[in-house]
Amino acid sequence: MTDLSSAAVENRRCPCGSLEAFTACCGRYLGADGVAPPTAEAVMRSRYTAFVRGDAEHLLRTWHPDTRPTALDLDPGVRWTGLEVLDRVGGGLFDTEGIVEFRAHHRDGGRSGVQRERSRFVREAGRWVYLDGVVGERR
Repeated sequence: MTDLSSAAVENRRCPCGSLEAFTACCGRYLGADGVAPPTAEAVMRSRYTAFVRGDAEHLLRTWHPDTRPTALDLDPGVRWTGLEVLDRVGGGLFDTEGIVEFRAHHRDGGRSGVQRERSRFVREAGRWVYLDGVVGERR
């Protein structure tokens, strides 16, 4: 049996699919001391990684206060297996609004599934936050 140090685990490839190490990618955004993601795509990727890691606090922290639920109960039976970014509109360093369309692959029990969403993000008090999204076919 191989005993992996926490440093080795944290330096594995980030779940968001960026090909960077977790600590160099979404790891810097998660946790109470995390920095704010600089773009709408970065916050979307960090939110996907939060789903992978079961980090409901990050999801709530990066959700717009007008649409954010009071609590999240993440299903531990769902295993997120891959993310594809399909489209981006705005959401850059100098924008105030952005859209990121993605496909998030998952397994629930023995079944595979895909969630496709076109998500809207806004900059609120200098930080990008998830506003809402349209699930399903691209519009």
